[in-house]
Amino acid sequence: MKTRITGIAVLVAGTVLTSGALTTSAQAATAPAKPTIAAAGGYVMNNGTGASLFTKAADTRRSTGSTTKIMTAKVVLAQKNLNLDSKVTVQKAYSDYIVKNNASSARLIVGDKVTVRQLLYGLMLPSGCDAAYALADKFGSGTTRAARVKSFIGKMNKAATDMGLKNTHFDSFDGIGKGSNYSTPRDLTKIASSAMKNSTFRSVVKTKSTKQKVTTKSGGYRYMSWSNTNTLLGSYTGTIGVKTGSGPEAGYCLVFAATRNGKTVIGTVLKSTSVNARTSDAKKLMDYGFKK
Repeated sequence: MKTRITGIAVLVAGTVLTSGALTTSAQAATAPAKPTIAAAGGYVMNNGTGASLFTKAADTRRSTGSTTKIMTAKVVLAQKNLNLDSKVTVQKAYSDYIVKNNASSARLIVGDKVTVRQLLYGLMLPSGCDAAYALADKFGSGTTRAARVKSFIGKMNKAATDMGLKNTHFDSFDGIGKGSNYSTPRDLTKIASSAMKNSTFRSVVKTKSTKQKVTTKSGGYRYMSWSNTNTLLGSYTGTIGVKTGSGPEAGYCLVFAATRNGKTVIGTVLKSTSVNARTSDAKKLMDYGFKK
C-alpha cells in the first residue's frame, strides 16, 4: 500500500509539472516580441500606473527639438490665476526671431491681438516658435524682454527640478537651444504625462486642426488656420497627443499617447531617422504597450 501511494504521488506530481511547463510555454508563445525602432532612444509607460513597458537608451540625454514646447505649455498652464482669454499683442521681435532662425511658425502677424489659449494652439499644432516666444515674453518676469525670457526658461528648469528629473535641462522656450537643451525619453514622457493632467493641454494636443478668430491691429479680425504636425492623430486609433520635434542635432522626435479600452500608454522616441520613421516607431511602441 505504501509503495502504491508513493507511485500515485509521483504520478500526480509529474502531471502538475507537465501542466506548469505547458502553461509557461503558452505564456512565452503569446508574449509580444520587443519591437525594433529606428530611434536612438525610446520609452513607453502605462500612464495609469507609471509602469515602464519599453526602454531603449531611456535615460540617455539628447537634444529634444520642439518637444521642448510641452514644458513651455506646462509652465504657462501652471500660472496662478491664469486667464486663457487674456490677449497678447504680437511683437515684431517674434517674427524677426522666426526669420533669423528659420524656425517653425504659427505665422503670427505683428500687431494682431491673440489670446493665451490661441497661442497654445499656435505653439502645439504648427509648432510655432513665434507663439513660444510670445508666451515666454508674457509669462516671464522682468522689465526687458530678454529678462522675461530668461525668467521663463528658469521656470521651465524649476518645473523639471520639482519633478525630480535629473537628466533634463532647458536653455530655450522652443528647443532652438544653444547646446544645453536636453532631456531623455523617460523624462520627456514624465513631463508629457504630467501636462496631460491639465484639461486645456489635453484639448489642444488632440486637435487635428483649428481655425481661430484673432483681432487685427486696426480693430478688425482675421482667421488663423493651424494643422497639427502630429500625424498619429487620425492614423492611429485612440491617439490623444502629444508633440513632434526635429532639428539638426535632435533628428526626428515624437512624444505620443493613445487610449484603448480604458488603458493609456504614453511614450517618447528621440533621434529617429525621418518623419515617417518616428511615426512608425511610435506606432510599434504603442502596439507593444497595449499588449503588455
